[in-house]
Amino acid sequence: MVVITLQRNKCIGCNYCVEFAPKQFQMSKKDGKSVLLHANDKKGFFTVKSNDNDIFEACDKASTACPVKIISVKLI
Repeated sequence: MVVITLQRNKCIGCNYCVEFAPKQFQMSKKDGKSVLLHANDKKGFFTVKSNDNDIFEACDKASTACPVKIISVKLI
Protein backbone atom coordinates (compact mmCIF):
# COMPACT_ATOMS: atom_id res chain seq x y z
CA MET A 1 0.00 0.00 0.00
CA VAL A 2 1.21 3.50 -0.88
CA VAL A 3 0.43 6.42 1.45
CA ILE A 4 0.83 9.92 -0.01
CA THR A 5 0.52 13.06 2.11
CA LEU A 6 0.53 16.68 0.93
CA GLN A 7 0.76 19.79 3.14
CA ARG A 8 -1.14 21.94 0.69
CA ASN A 9 -1.02 25.24 2.62
CA LYS A 10 2.79 25.32 2.22
CA CYS A 11 2.68 24.70 -1.55
CA ILE A 12 4.45 27.33 -3.69
CA GLY A 13 2.92 26.14 -6.98
CA CYS A 14 6.11 24.98 -8.70
CA ASN A 15 4.24 22.19 -10.60
CA TYR A 16 6.96 19.51 -10.18
CA CYS A 17 4.52 17.09 -8.55
CA VAL A 18 2.22 17.30 -11.56
CA GLU A 19 5.11 16.79 -13.96
CA PHE A 20 6.28 13.62 -12.20
CA ALA A 21 2.92 12.19 -11.06
CA PRO A 22 0.07 13.66 -13.15
CA LYS A 23 -2.32 10.85 -12.17
CA GLN A 24 -2.07 11.83 -8.50
CA PHE A 25 -1.58 15.60 -8.61
CA GLN A 26 -2.99 18.60 -10.45
CA MET A 27 -2.71 22.35 -10.03
CA SER A 28 -5.68 24.32 -8.75
CA LYS A 29 -6.97 27.01 -11.08
CA LYS A 30 -8.27 28.93 -8.05
CA ASP A 31 -5.05 29.44 -6.10
CA GLY A 32 -2.26 27.86 -8.19
CA LYS A 33 -1.41 25.28 -5.54
CA SER A 34 -1.09 21.53 -5.88
CA VAL A 35 -4.09 19.28 -5.32
CA LEU A 36 -3.67 15.63 -4.32
CA LEU A 37 -6.47 13.89 -6.18
CA HIS A 38 -9.00 11.84 -4.17
CA ALA A 39 -7.39 12.89 -0.88
CA ASN A 40 -8.90 13.22 2.57
CA ASP A 41 -8.14 16.48 4.40
CA LYS A 42 -7.21 16.36 8.05
CA LYS A 43 -6.09 19.73 9.44
CA GLY A 44 -4.30 20.75 6.23
CA PHE A 45 -2.73 17.36 5.58
CA PHE A 46 -4.22 15.76 2.48
CA THR A 47 -3.74 11.99 2.40
CA VAL A 48 -4.37 9.19 -0.07
CA LYS A 49 -3.96 5.49 0.61
CA SER A 50 -3.72 3.36 -2.51
CA ASN A 51 -3.29 -0.36 -3.10
CA ASP A 52 -1.70 0.44 -6.48
CA ASN A 53 2.02 0.09 -5.72
CA ASP A 54 2.82 1.13 -9.31
CA ILE A 55 2.26 4.79 -8.35
CA PHE A 56 5.04 4.73 -5.73
CA GLU A 57 7.92 5.53 -8.09
CA ALA A 58 6.25 8.54 -9.74
CA CYS A 59 5.08 9.94 -6.39
CA ASP A 60 8.49 9.38 -4.83
CA LYS A 61 10.07 11.39 -7.67
CA ALA A 62 7.51 14.14 -7.09
CA SER A 63 8.34 14.15 -3.38
CA THR A 64 12.08 14.37 -4.08
CA ALA A 65 11.62 17.17 -6.63
CA CYS A 66 9.40 19.30 -4.36
CA PRO A 67 11.51 22.34 -3.35
CA VAL A 68 9.55 22.92 -0.12
CA LYS A 69 9.42 19.20 0.85
CA ILE A 70 5.69 19.06 1.57
CA ILE A 71 5.02 15.67 -0.04
CA SER A 72 5.49 12.45 1.90
CA VAL A 73 5.35 9.05 0.18
CA LYS A 74 5.51 5.79 2.09
CA LEU A 75 5.28 2.19 1.00
CA ILE A 76 3.70 0.12 3.79
